[in-house]
Order: sequence, then structure tokens, then C-alpha cells
Amino acid sequence: MSNGAKVAIGGVIAAAILWPLIGFWWALLIVIGVPVAGYLLLDPSQRRRLRRINRKQIGR
Repeated sequence: MSNGAKVAIGGVIAAAILWPLIGFWWALLIVIGVPVAGYLLLDPSQRRRLRRINRKQIGR
């Protein structure tokens, strides 16, 4: 199983657990907001490296 699939499954599971506890919109905000915040905390060089790695995998 690819890493992307593992992340997607983890996101679905997290949303399914959080939804009944805190409501749909808060769960959606957490599931989407945490990875976005993590990306924004990276240095510009780390962001470039991450984008370069993702582009290489698309071309395979």
C-alpha cells in the first residue's frame, strides 16, 4: 500500500472518530487544517524539497 493511500485512510478514520464527538465542521477543519498548518511551518527549502519529491513520483 502506498504512503498516499495510508494517509487517506488515516484521514477518513480520524474524521469518522471526530465527527460524532465534535461535529462535522470542526472535524473537517481539524482533518484539513492540521496538514496545512504543518506544511506552512516548513522552511522554504523544505517545501521545495517536498514539491520536488511529489513531482518525481507523478512521473513514474
